[in-house]
Amino acid sequence: MVSMALQRLFRHTLYPTARVHMLFPRQAMQVIANAIHAAEGRHGGEIRVAIEGALDWPELWRGVTPRQQAIALFSSLRVWDTERNDGVLIYLLLAEHAVEIVADRGIAARVAPESWQAVCRGMERHLRQSRHLDAILQGVDDVSKLLAEHAPARDGAQRNELSDWPVVVKR
Repeated sequence: MVSMALQRLFRHTLYPTARVHMLFPRQAMQVIANAIHAAEGRHGGEIRVAIEGALDWPELWRGVTPRQQAIALFSSLRVWDTERNDGVLIYLLLAEHAVEIVADRGIAARVAPESWQAVCRGMERHLRQSRHLDAILQGVDDVSKLLAEHAPARDGAQRNELSDWPVVVKR
């Protein structure tokens, strides 16, 4: 058990925020934002992407999981605060090659958890191959397909309640 905790701590020390910015320079962030903007034109949902290199030592000490961190970010980024409760957070924790998707209650009630998990596993395959940008673009596309099926656009009205620009969680 101790060695697992030490391994996790070591992995997290390898991912300072500066490394995240190297993996996702401004040009890559613009590509992601453009993909989100284009995707949201095809459905009624809202997509938000958050990228975190590593958790802080206190979080690691408390045993915070990627899922717990994603839920906390879902709240702090106010992804839940959309008119139709159809916000979706795609969260990447690079130190663990982990992806979590948190969907607001309006869309979570219509999409099976297994569908979200399938998107996460596909993105994680890209991360393990060091194809970070591909992971996010694939995730945005896959989430968009689920939203188009379960949360189609209404009345042709486009809305943009959440920023399309990805968030880098700074530590």
